[in-house]
Amino acid sequence: MSTETPTWERFDRRRRLGRFFALLATAVTVLVSWRFLSIEFVALDTVPREVADLLTRMYPPDVAYTPEIVGPLIETVHIAALGTIGAVALAIPVALLAAENTTPNALTYWLGKVLVTVSRSVNTIIWALIFVVMFGAGALPGAIAIAFRSVGFLGKLLGEEIEEIDFGQVEAVRAAGASPVQMLLYGILPQVKPALVGLTVYRWEINIRDSTVLGFVGAGGIGVELFRAIDAFAWRSVSMILIAILGIVVISELISKQTRGMVR
Repeated sequence: MSTETPTWERFDRRRRLGRFFALLATAVTVLVSWRFLSIEFVALDTVPREVADLLTRMYPPDVAYTPEIVGPLIETVHIAALGTIGAVALAIPVALLAAENTTPNALTYWLGKVLVTVSRSVNTIIWALIFVVMFGAGALPGAIAIAFRSVGFLGKLLGEEIEEIDFGQVEAVRAAGASPVQMLLYGILPQVKPALVGLTVYRWEINIRDSTVLGFVGAGGIGVELFRAIDAFAWRSVSMILIAILGIVVISELISKQTRGMVR
C-alpha cells in the first residue's frame, strides 16, 4: 500500500503544457514582430531631458488663449452628440438585422454582421478623411464619421441584447394585431431600453474623446486649434488646449457614469 501523500496542483499536465506553449508562442511573436519592425532602443538618458524641455515650453498654460478655444470645444461636444444620435438611429435597424431572433432570413443576418464589421474595422480618423473628401472640411464630416464608426459598436452590442429578450412578449404583441413598427415599439424596445440608454451614453463618452482629434484631418472641433498650435510650436497654447480637453472628457465621464447608474 502506497504511503505517498498526494500533492495538490492547480493545473494538470495537459493544461500546464498548453500554458507553456501559449507563452512560448507569445514570446516568439513579440520577438519576430520586434525584428520585423526594426525597433531600436533610444538613448534612455536623453528621455528625461527631452520631457523636461517640452514641459518647460508648455508651462505656464496660456490662459489668455482660453476664449479662442471655447467655440471649438463646444463644436466638439456637438459633433459627438450629433454623431451619437445618428449612430443610434442607424444602429437600431442594423441590430435587428444582426440579431438571430429578429432578422428576416440568413441573407439579412449576414448583411447585418457585415455592416457591423465594416463599421468597427475602420477607424474614426479614416472615416473622417473619407467624408472630408466627400463633403469638404468642417463639422459635418466629423459628425458623420462619428456616426459611422459608432454604428458597429452599438449594432453589435444591441443585437446581442435583442437576442436575449423574451420573445413571448413580441409574439403576444403580434397576436394582438400589431404592425412590425408596433412590435418594435411595444415588444422589443421596452426590453432593451436600459441597455440602449446605457450603451448610447457610454458611446457618447467615447465619441467625445474621438472628436477631439478629428480636427487633425479637417473634420472640425478642438482638434483644428490643437493642430494649429502644434504646427506653430505654440506649446503654452497646446497646454491650455490639452487642459480644456481633459476637463471636457472628465465631465463627459461623470455624466456617463451618472446616467448609466440611473438606468441600471
